[in-house]
Amino acid sequence: MTATSAALRSACARFSSVVLAGALAGATALPAVAQQPPGQPTQVQPVQVQPVQVQPVQVQPAQIQPAPVQQAQVQQAPQAGVQPAPYSTNELVSRGHSFFGSVSRGLALSIEKAVGQWGQPNGYILGQEGSGAFVGGLRYGEGVLYTRNAGDLKVFWQGPSVGWDFGGDGARTMILVYNLRTVDDIFRRFGGISGSAYLVAGFGMTALAGDNIVVVPIRSGVGVRLGANLGYLKFTPQATWNPF
Repeated sequence: MTATSAALRSACARFSSVVLAGALAGATALPAVAQQPPGQPTQVQPVQVQPVQVQPVQVQPAQIQPAPVQQAQVQQAPQAGVQPAPYSTNELVSRGHSFFGSVSRGLALSIEKAVGQWGQPNGYILGQEGSGAFVGGLRYGEGVLYTRNAGDLKVFWQGPSVGWDFGGDGARTMILVYNLRTVDDIFRRFGGISGSAYLVAGFGMTALAGDNIVVVPIRSGVGVRLGANLGYLKFTPQATWNPF
């Protein structure tokens, strides 16, 4: 019994020593916060942050030089619906003189009379007409329609002429054209205007109208004709023997 009791006491003593040593070791390993006396606030050391100085970058605006633009030279075409510019009396007489020749005095008087009654034309036709009649007959002609800014155009004309005509054929003809919008407007039928037939110094002149367009044929030569107002002329882009 005595030996056993002594052994137990020795073992207990060793266990107590081990427990005490472990407790002391744990106490020393606790952080500083655990070792602070209770009731004391935890002191946190502030961290000093140095501001970073950023230098602004200066951006230079790019200088863009505009490329030179070369203006193309464009020839303006005649605008649709815009009437060609008119001709003066002097222009018509000058151009008719080279066409009719030495009988320009009668031509000038005829043109002046036409301009005085219907104004300045914006087109004219130079051509030749062949026909012959005493009471009733036919007219056929061909020529070129001239305009100041709408181009030139080959034209043909036909038509019956009913009335007292002073016949023959081979008449040179200058036709003044009024209120022409486009060159294609000439292709239509024109009826005689009452009281518009004249005989001036060897030239026969009459007037015909269609859709606000007026044509005034001025004829000379062997076939000077003073056509009756019942006649008409029809203009076509190609030659035809049909006057209707």
